[in-house]
Amino acid sequence: MFDLTDKIALVTGATGGIGAACARAIVAQGGKVAVTGTRQAVLDELCASIGPSAKGFVCDLGDRAAVDALTPAVEAEFGRIDILVNNAGITRDNLFIRMSDDDWDKVIEVNLTAVFRLTRAVLRGMIKRRSGRIVMMSSVVGVAGNAGQGNYAAAKAGLLGMGKSIAKEVARRGITVNAIAPGYIQTPMVEALTDAQRAAAVAEVPADRFGTPEEIAAAVVFLASPEAGYLTGHTLHINGGMHIE
Repeated sequence: MFDLTDKIALVTGATGGIGAACARAIVAQGGKVAVTGTRQAVLDELCASIGPSAKGFVCDLGDRAAVDALTPAVEAEFGRIDILVNNAGITRDNLFIRMSDDDWDKVIEVNLTAVFRLTRAVLRGMIKRRSGRIVMMSSVVGVAGNAGQGNYAAAKAGLLGMGKSIAKEVARRGITVNAIAPGYIQTPMVEALTDAQRAAAVAEVPADRFGTPEEIAAAVVFLASPEAGYLTGHTLHINGGMHIE
């Protein structure tokens, strides 16, 4: 079940906790992965830990030329892209009234516009093959909002609307488009919080703990699998009950 043997996946932002877990989980199910990040040394270390089924591609998602060059580079290496996991994202938090144009533009460019450009490019091959899986990594913030993260919330909410729209366009071509909206996940970003901040965050979660990157990766594997072929336009809320729809 959930066999991804010989499937080729592209996972963006793979040097973070969730992205790395997704890459490892896909390979564990028999797939091969192209992983992106902005630091070659970190990518090399990740690929070495995964094995020969992983290859790194340095890509700054804030650079449109680099984004446009990514799909051809991965396809030249692997032949095709069967699975796209749009995982990469950045934050530039501030109260909305104090948010600069630059902080708005950078977050929207990386978290939303780059996803649009990359997904558009990958879809061309998927449509020809009449097969494909696309996963948008949104956030509970994109569903419920969060003070100080108006730009991030806008981008993550945008992924949900964009994904649903694409899903309706390509379902007849055998392509599914789904999203995951994680809550608090045990990543370096969460680990950087103070003890008081961590306690306050956990208090918001009925499950009384943070999630793990592996729990998100398991959902990605499911959505990428043949068994999820009739599931599209959906958002999986993985947040320990802090926001229920």
